[in-house]
Amino acid sequence: MNIETISKWSLSSRVLHWLSAFFIFGLFILGVWMRTLDYYNPWYQQAPDLHKSFGILLISIMIVRLVLRFFTPPPPHLDTHKPWEINIAKVVHWALYLGVILILITGYLIATSENRPIEVFETFNIPVLIQAFDEQEDIAGFIHEWAAYTLMAFVGLHMAGALKHHFIDKDKTLKRML
Repeated sequence: MNIETISKWSLSSRVLHWLSAFFIFGLFILGVWMRTLDYYNPWYQQAPDLHKSFGILLISIMIVRLVLRFFTPPPPHLDTHKPWEINIAKVVHWALYLGVILILITGYLIATSENRPIEVFETFNIPVLIQAFDEQEDIAGFIHEWAAYTLMAFVGLHMAGALKHHFIDKDKTLKRML
């Protein structure tokens, strides 16, 4: 195995990264769009059902991704990476993971706030595991929305860092994830 292969993320890590990105962007766009729908729009009920179902898929992807990350170390940093870049990357990556986890937990709390299970693509249900508390939907909804906007800010930082490495530093940081 050559150094180029060793310094790349594993195929499974790359696939899960891009799948996560696809679902995170899609769920964000769907969530923002859902907020514009009025009661008489035919998507008023369907969009939240899709949002919940795809959110459950993202939970599954994130669980696999976190388990894989625990058992598969990331490739080493490039020699050209400066210590401050490595530290910022660590903070941004942790913020991304924590943001996604917070959004998924609050999404679950919103969806189960009336003590009903989450129906996933009309095929199976995710049970209610936490007894509803007062104003659960409103509190979880507030956190969910602001966490989503904050997550998008960190996604922007993540993308800016990758693009900086690719176009300004001209190193292989981005190529290792492609």
